[in-house]
Amino acid sequence: MAFFESMLTLLLVAIVFLQFSRKFRIPYPTMLAIAGVIVAAVPWAPEVAIDPELALALLIAPVLFDAAYDLPPRTLRRNWLPLFSLAAIAVIVTAAAVAAVGVTMAGLPLAAAIALGAIVAPPDAAAATAMLDRFDLPRQTYVILKGESLLNDAVALLIFSAAVAAAASPAFFTGALAELALAVPGGLILGYLLGRLYMVVGLKLAGTLGGTLLEFVATFGTWIIAERLHLSAILAIVVYAMVIARYMPERQTARHRIHSYSVWEAAVFLLNVLAFLLMGLQVRQIVLDLDPGRLNFAIILAAAVFVTVILVRLAWVLFYNRAITFLAERGYTRQAVPTFATSLLAGWCGMRGLVTLATALALPIDFPDRDIILLSALAVVLGTLIVQGLTLQPLIRILKFEPDTSLDRDLTRARVALIDAALAELVGGEDKATRILRDVYTSEREIAADGKHPREVSTLDKQRRSVIAAKRRKLAAMRRADEIDDDVFHTLEQELDWAELAVLPPGRDEIVES
Repeated sequence: MAFFESMLTLLLVAIVFLQFSRKFRIPYPTMLAIAGVIVAAVPWAPEVAIDPELALALLIAPVLFDAAYDLPPRTLRRNWLPLFSLAAIAVIVTAAAVAAVGVTMAGLPLAAAIALGAIVAPPDAAAATAMLDRFDLPRQTYVILKGESLLNDAVALLIFSAAVAAAASPAFFTGALAELALAVPGGLILGYLLGRLYMVVGLKLAGTLGGTLLEFVATFGTWIIAERLHLSAILAIVVYAMVIARYMPERQTARHRIHSYSVWEAAVFLLNVLAFLLMGLQVRQIVLDLDPGRLNFAIILAAAVFVTVILVRLAWVLFYNRAITFLAERGYTRQAVPTFATSLLAGWCGMRGLVTLATALALPIDFPDRDIILLSALAVVLGTLIVQGLTLQPLIRILKFEPDTSLDRDLTRARVALIDAALAELVGGEDKATRILRDVYTSEREIAADGKHPREVSTLDKQRRSVIAAKRRKLAAMRRADEIDDDVFHTLEQELDWAELAVLPPGRDEIVES
């Protein structure tokens, strides 16, 4: 009960802090980090522990699925070099640098030091994109930073799993490495097969509450089945999500998609809140249990790890900028050359978040120097979210990026093509309804061809919104006057919700913290 009360308290604090996040343009994970520390610092905060395997399945599986769902394979192919640089090399170099700090400064066992490096290596793109969404930035930079979040999680978690296995088994390099070599392709195959199976079953339940529940059951089930078969659960989830994202949306109804996306956004957001709470409560207990001398030492190590992860990422991204420029000038690569400003921005977008918290919580209870690793992980998360999160907006303003209109151009071209398809469907019809609809689409095509969204400037849609607002006022008045029952009210309210969604300008139907 105490944990549940603390969870409600953090949710309330998070809701309050998120109002400041929107007002002052601060990434919401930064506010969650502050809120988690506040709740963990209260005197009545309970001592809470979570099973390490449960921490990975509960906190990581949905986040990996959500990230992989939004990353199509063609994006990987088109941007393979910068993504490989950030998601693989940068993560490996960061993990190695942090491991070196852990061994030299704290005398950590090699496996424990590598685990610490893997925990703090992957940046959380949710924190960066929560800020980047609000600025007109180069489209390529934005796409790469979002794509990085999925791949760097997978690479870091593979390193983490190997380090934990090495710490638990002295014979790791003779047995576990061979097992890992089978786990990687096995996870890829399992994810593909389960994705195809889900499409068969999920389509039969699409549009139902059971279908929404199945999405979570199948995601967690994919992770658990992979773990039971000793395959890579990380890669299984990634491939499973990509298969579903490629084929499923075209076969779902609009209602199911809207409902499903809303539920997933809320679930991932809640997992962020839960992770910050669990981490804060565990670190609170560690701080209370440590003697002052070891606590001071742990704080110094945490500060060193924090500085290392920032400098290593920044140095690697700037080095990549110079290297790719050198290769491009000599015709060795056709990859787009990033400007110094975009590289500096990408290097500074290294905020850590949910994945770092979840992998730290997933450390076995008897893992060597677990207390110091947890403190260092929390310090990196708090430090990067506060220092980098609060300085990202001023940095973007200083760099003064040239507006990138490529997305607007692509949207305009595709929007006009869709309206042309609608007009072609109406060719030949001479009844009154068809003529009216043809006139509406012809007007919308003229608006779309000018690069504007029809619902933004359409007088008809503006009138529709006014009519819907009038209907809402009348419906509320009828309810207050007891002219209709609640079941009638809610049925008509839902009809008005869908009608309003169809005529809202773009951007007005989005969830703010997503």
